[in-house]
Amino acid sequence: MAGPLVREGCIFCKILAGEASSSMVFEDNACVAFLDVAPIRPGHTLVVPKDHAPRLSELDPEVGARLFRTGQKVAAALYGSLGCDGINLFLADGEAAGQDVFHAHLHVLPRFEGDGLGSAFRADEEKMASREELDEVAEKIRNSFQRL
Repeated sequence: MAGPLVREGCIFCKILAGEASSSMVFEDNACVAFLDVAPIRPGHTLVVPKDHAPRLSELDPEVGARLFRTGQKVAAALYGSLGCDGINLFLADGEAAGQDVFHAHLHVLPRFEGDGLGSAFRADEEKMASREELDEVAEKIRNSFQRL
């Protein structure tokens, strides 16, 4: 790895360059992990690749893999240090998904029984898609893979 790619004005790049403070919990040659300044729960950690890429799909594939391997390590550390009951991993990719810092990053969120956060991903029987709808979308996605 030649050295991190940085983008001027990016808060994560500033943290990586030592120009902004952070509460660092982990660092290797590809990624860092530090506590979120606006935590949803204590221990809410961000895993950030050292190379600047606005979207996950723009990261070098090996760096993307390292991002998630680091997320696994952080999750294990949160279980061990905070005694949490579960972990959510969240990656907002693009403005429509709620991304507000445009440097790809993974949220590792400790969860506790009864913490009141719930889940946006619980299945609602009334909103389940038909097999026909699912197959139509699957075909579009498969066709997109052929263009990559």
